Amino acid sequence: MSIRQTIITKLTDALQPSALEVIDESDKHKGHGGWREGGETHFRVRIVADSFSGQNRVARHRTINSLLAEELADRVHALAIEARAPEEPDPRAARIAQ
Repeated sequence: MSIRQTIITKLTDALQPSALEVIDESDKHKGHGGWREGGETHFRVRIVADSFSGQNRVARHRTINSLLAEELADRVHALAIEARAPEEPDPRAARIAQ
């Protein structure tokens, strides 16, 4: 199973998100620290889950980092996280509208 699919599976099983995107951004980091041939080293996670309601950004990131600790300790060099609760607006929507 690819690292991307492992991330999707772990986050889906634990958080039951209403929206989840896992984007492999490794190609943007070719030649930088942590990059390896074949990619799957740099990821962006965009996730919306009920369990994030009432949590601050740090708590959300800790949850995700804890769930993906094995991947972060081994193959994944960088993980960008965009986590929000369903009742929160998507900050990207404001940028698109401008």
